[in-house]
Amino acid sequence: MKLAALTALALIGTAAVALPAGAATEATVMVGGQQMFPNKDIVDNAVNSADHTTLVAAVKAAGLVDALKGKGPFTVFAPTNEAFAALPAGTVDTLLKPENKATLTKVLTYHVVAGDYTGAKLKSLIQKGHGSATLKTLSGGELTVMANGPNNMVVRDEKGGVADITISDVHQSNGVIQVVDKVLMPGA
Repeated sequence: MKLAALTALALIGTAAVALPAGAATEATVMVGGQQMFPNKDIVDNAVNSADHTTLVAAVKAAGLVDALKGKGPFTVFAPTNEAFAALPAGTVDTLLKPENKATLTKVLTYHVVAGDYTGAKLKSLIQKGHGSATLKTLSGGELTVMANGPNNMVVRDEKGGVADITISDVHQSNGVIQVVDKVLMPGA
């Protein structure tokens, strides 16, 4: 039997989980109860995360699937379902309506930055920027990344909202996901 055809086992907590052949050498991160594989793109990983079903539905409604499956690299500050649920009542339903596609697209592309911004790269930019770094989003807006203690980073949007990066460095074949606990909102 060929070694490549064997299924690898990885220990996660106290449970053994079967991984696809060849995955044993990949560093995976658990997001939304599922492993995120670096050889899959942003969309293919996100659809498996139970914590990002609202984000995936919004990406589909905005017609951004093909863009986020593109070559990249992209850094996505990915809000969780809880982050979307914390928006004022009715906001998500309103954004998902076809007549609001342009607004939804602006909000979603505000969470995406061209480039592969790992936690280490963000920390380096923060140090060079004397406590903060500004990133240009695909929507044309700006996000400010700052340190919040020795091991935590936050992202401030143009309206002053602040999101914690709760899971850092979820590597993808076309970039990296930084999971955030708030929906980031572009300025007017």
